[in-house]
Formats: sequence, structure tokens, C-alpha cells
Amino acid sequence: MVEIVRPARNRGFYVRMRFLHGRHGRQPEKMFCFRYFKWILWFSLSFYFFISFLISHSPNTHKPNNFSLSKSLSHSETIFASCALFESPNISALQQPKPHQGELKNLKVYVYELPSRYNRDWLANERCSSHLFASEVAIHKAMLNSDVSTLDPWQADFFFVPVYVSCNFSTVNGFPAIGHARPLLASAVQLISSEFPFWNRSSGSDHVFVASHDYGACFHAMEHVAMADGIPEFLKKSVILQTFGVKYNHPCQDVENVVIPPYVSPEKVRSTLSKSPVEGRRDIFVFFRGKMEVHPKNISGRFYSKRVRTDIWQKYGGDQRFYLKRHRFPGYRSEIVRSVFCLCPLGWAPWSPRLVESVALGCVPVLIADGIRLPFPSAVRWPEISLTVAERDVGKLGDILEHVAATNVSAIQKNLWDPRTRQALLFNDHVLEGDATWQVLRALSDKLDRSHRSSRGSDSGSSHPLVESVQERQRAAFDGGSVTMRR
Repeated sequence: MVEIVRPARNRGFYVRMRFLHGRHGRQPEKMFCFRYFKWILWFSLSFYFFISFLISHSPNTHKPNNFSLSKSLSHSETIFASCALFESPNISALQQPKPHQGELKNLKVYVYELPSRYNRDWLANERCSSHLFASEVAIHKAMLNSDVSTLDPWQADFFFVPVYVSCNFSTVNGFPAIGHARPLLASAVQLISSEFPFWNRSSGSDHVFVASHDYGACFHAMEHVAMADGIPEFLKKSVILQTFGVKYNHPCQDVENVVIPPYVSPEKVRSTLSKSPVEGRRDIFVFFRGKMEVHPKNISGRFYSKRVRTDIWQKYGGDQRFYLKRHRFPGYRSEIVRSVFCLCPLGWAPWSPRLVESVALGCVPVLIADGIRLPFPSAVRWPEISLTVAERDVGKLGDILEHVAATNVSAIQKNLWDPRTRQALLFNDHVLEGDATWQVLRALSDKLDRSHRSSRGSDSGSSHPLVESVQERQRAAFDGGSVTMRR
């Protein structure tokens, strides 16, 4: 029954509830339990949450306590989140195993969060993310979007150091000037070694850098200078992802390294193939467009391309079978996709982006660079999709290609046109199974003997909440492909 009672002094109404239990009235013992039940429940819940708090905040003997980790991660003013460069996936998605993770041996990579002067400031120039050396940008971006990326450095097998050294374009000739590469990288190593314990723990042996220029981590475009300078001492124990590779001893590969392809835009490849499929008509027999000096200059006793390109021009410049052009043309990809054979001679360095462009657009690459070491040989069956001609045999090039065309060019093209081959040499924004970044990760998974975590046994603990909070606070710097620049 409900009674509405008007209290004295006209202070309004209140409702008094009276519970009646039959005609015998309320039962005192039941009312006693009801009266104190809420207090017992409140005490039980409070005790439960208090115990949970103590357990979750107990010290961990294997990881730093909250104060020390927060000290390391509180340098958000100094070490900006690299994750903010690009749109990052959901945190929970990063922690979920993916179908191909077994093939990568559950590899985990931590991407350092460096100040913008080491990477994203350089993106103010659009060429930085699209030129032939842009694999340093592409790998960084894909790593952040990969399911092997971990936000907890204590769970990492390898540590990726994202420093862009190929984007300082010369105002004179437009080529990358890399004289700043060594001090910039040295500064980055000084920063991470002073702020985090991981470099000093392994002397950098589980740290990964990209050196996507002519002679890799020697950081010079001229071979004799690069060889004299050598690889910086502070990088000699690390893993270098580099476009340069040869099958003989060379001081610029005297380091643990993975040969990677030069950067070619996957969007431009797809655009070209949408208009001219690889199986389409090929009315150009032999194609080359690029620098061919008629009178090669002697630079410190060396000639560009070891005179190979000059010999090609002098021997075949008037040969109707050869489509040779010495000047730039923005639509050159439409020429590659029409060609049967594409010449890939050395320049100053043995490699060039023509190698990737030829494969991606279905033109049989003709390698003319003695001793070149090619990227990802376990994924790309180079002997079955390309031809190799010795530099000394350039004069016989016409006869060699005529013979191949009359015998087995169809078999070579069939192997070449396998989409998996093209996929293995192209970098995508998000790692796709089998693509170039995936091949890099696969190569790293074969080097887990360098991993401190793997050698000590992996810790199954989850990411520290402070790591996630830093990443969340700094994610907004990149949104939908537009980068906010700060100088």
C-alpha cells in the first residue's frame, strides 16, 4: 500500500512505501536481511575492485615499473609518434594473429617514434614518397599498418628506425643529395640509445634501417668514394634493407643486409595495366629509354655505366629492332607494356627501377650488370623470367635476343606474367601477403637468431597501456592521406 503524506511546514510531498506481507504484517527477520543487504553488497563490490586494482598494478620483475616506462614514453614532445604519419589500424587488430603470421614465425616489429625532422618533415616535397628511392617511406608506412607491428617494444623481435635520407633533393640537378645521411642517422641512433634500452642491449643488432640509394649504407653515388668511406661504424651490427647488392665482396654490403627492389608506384602500374594488359599486343622488340652518353665523360677515371649504354647507342641506335630513346618521357610506361624485351643496363650502380617496371608491366628484363644480386630470389624466379647478358657481350645483344625470341620467349613470358611475381616487387600502403614489404618481413623472420626476445623466450604479456595512450594522442597528425607539416 502507498500512502501520500503531507509533512508539516508545507515543505512539499514525499512518498512513504509500506510493504505488507499478508494479514499477519511484515516479518521482522526478513526485513532485517533486506535492510542490511545493500550494505553487504556495497562492501563486497568495493573489496573486489580494490583487490583487482592491487593485482593489476603489482610490479613486474621482467618489465620496468610504471614510473620508468612512463618516463621513457613521456617524451612525446621529443619523440613524435611515427604512427601518426599514416592512418593506423585499430589497436586490437594489431594484436590479432593473421592467417600468414605462421609463415612469418610470429615476427613482431616495433617502429620507433622519432621527431618529425627525421621523417615526416621531408614529405613536404611530394617526390619524397614517389621517387625511385622512396622504399624508405613505403616500408615505414606499410610497417605501421602491418599486423606484425607491435606497440609494445618489449614484445618486439626487431626495431625499425624510420629515417628518410633520400629526400634532400638538390636545387641544381634535382637528384637526392645524401651528404647529410650519416649525421642524421647518427643523431637518430644517439636519440634512441639514450631514451630506450633496446639499442644498447643488443649493440643495434636487432635494429633495421633502409638505405635505398646507389651504394646502400655507404651513402654516396660514386662507387670509389662510397667504397673508401664504407659503412658507418655505428650501423655495422644492424640489418640494412638496401637496393644495392652484388655477388662478390664489396665494402658497401659488408653488413647484415636484405636486397630490396627500388620503389615503383603500384598505382601507376595498375593504371597502365588497366589500359594495356600484359597479354596485349607488343609491337616493340627491344626497348630502352634513359641516359646514353654519346661521348661519355671521364669522371675520376670512370665512365658512366662503364660505357655499356654508350656501346648500346652506338651499336643499335640505327637498328629498327631497337627502340632507343635518350630523353625523358612521362608516358614511358605505355612503351614498356608494348615491348617484348626491356634493357636494364647498369648506371653508376648496377641496379635501376627499370628492373621492377619491366617485370611489373610484363616486359622481359634483360640484365646487363655483371654480378648484380637481385631482390627476393626465394619469391621471384629470376632465371625463369629474365635474361642476363654480360657487359662484354653487348655487341652480340641483337643476335642473343633474336635467338631467344625464336626459341623460348613464350615460356619466359608465361612465368613473367604470373601476378605473384609482380606482387613481390611492389610496395603497398598496407602489407599484402607476398608483396615487397611482406618479403622484407619474411627475410627478417629468417634472422630471428638476432632477436633478443626470441633468444630469451617470448613474453606473452600484452602492451602496456601507456604505450597505447601515447599512440592514441598522436594519431591525428595524418588523416586521409594529407600530412600536416611542421618545420
